[in-house]
Amino acid sequence: MAKKNAFYAQSGGVTAVINASACGVIETARKHKKDIGKVYAGHNGIIGALREELIDTSKETAKTIAALRHTPSGAFGSCRYKLKSLEENRAEYERLIEVFKAHNIGYFFYNGGGDSADTCLKISQLSETMGYPIQAIHVPKTVDNDLPFTDNCPGFGSVAKYVSVSIKEAALDVASMCDSSTKVFILEVMGRHAGWIAGASGLAAQEEGDAPHIILFPEIAFDKAKFLKKVKATVKKHGYCAIVASEGAQYKDGRFLADSGQVDAFGHTQLGGVAPTLATMIKDELGYKYHWAVADYLQRAARHIASATDVEQAYAVGQAAVEMALAGKNAVMPGIVRGKGKRYSWTIQESPLEKIANVEKMMPRDYISRDGFSITEKGRAYFEPLIQGEDYPPYKNGIPQYARLKKVMVPKQLKIPFKV
Repeated sequence: MAKKNAFYAQSGGVTAVINASACGVIETARKHKKDIGKVYAGHNGIIGALREELIDTSKETAKTIAALRHTPSGAFGSCRYKLKSLEENRAEYERLIEVFKAHNIGYFFYNGGGDSADTCLKISQLSETMGYPIQAIHVPKTVDNDLPFTDNCPGFGSVAKYVSVSIKEAALDVASMCDSSTKVFILEVMGRHAGWIAGASGLAAQEEGDAPHIILFPEIAFDKAKFLKKVKATVKKHGYCAIVASEGAQYKDGRFLADSGQVDAFGHTQLGGVAPTLATMIKDELGYKYHWAVADYLQRAARHIASATDVEQAYAVGQAAVEMALAGKNAVMPGIVRGKGKRYSWTIQESPLEKIANVEKMMPRDYISRDGFSITEKGRAYFEPLIQGEDYPPYKNGIPQYARLKKVMVPKQLKIPFKV
């Protein structure tokens, strides 16, 4: 019987280190040629499988695959596409199995967040009932850091480093001009329901009075009066106020401060605009001159300032995913376990997808200060190791050099196209 090929796909919002996980998957698979045939990558994630648009990674040189480790974004293309239940759309699952059968694929590595874990679980369960068992392994990734059964998520450490450095540098700018110009600066960061990214910005405050002076978490209900009072007191004391606001900041009744009224492909409320919302509030109520910025894609694409710890962990979960598959594992995720000693250490362990899919891990209340505007020492102890170390990409003429893939497509075997 011919050895099975593997299918790898990237899902959801990309990160500075998701390609390091891809590198871990592909390089490890290449070391086990006796057990795994080729690694095919989905062109634009799971959509690539549905459309039978598969990239043959064996056509990429070892040097190019190695370069993925220091390349940001999703090298093979990602997507926000959530498979519906079997009852709602059986045709999608039948199509996936048809494509996997046609290309002799027996291993499925899905690199993404909570929704991807759900998709991975469904494929592992339903492929067996449909007569073509697939070993499905979820490779964790999300800047939101909200997956359970892992101490932290690959991608988070680098965005944490970016936002903490950014608010520190921006605050120095504001402080130097506050006598005659800007009094308030607001940085909006990602984080729909969990305030991990916003919380990490607190690492920038190394001495009393350092920015950020106020952090807004989704976990803490927004109180307008309390917020404005804090802003006013901070400006009075320090001459300026630097704020980091999670995009998911919300009122006590659950309304987002910046609800656009639209939803994304996963059915989530489309967010964006909490910074200008807060800026207008401050201007109208306090009259302060302000500036605001939205970190947006910059925070998750900033490979030039990636955490070395994050890069290493991202590669490790990709490597572990392949090793778990070769050990006969199915419907599991390799997660990161923090060591108990004073010196930071970590290991990889497997966890069942049925306990991970569609579960969000919120920031613990004891990581957030009593007034709800900063982080505690316990929170700092959690965040600090994750941003350690520098792992600069190679530079040429002052510009980072990233992997450029050939993206050679595998010839299609199925005659009937599939519309997504």
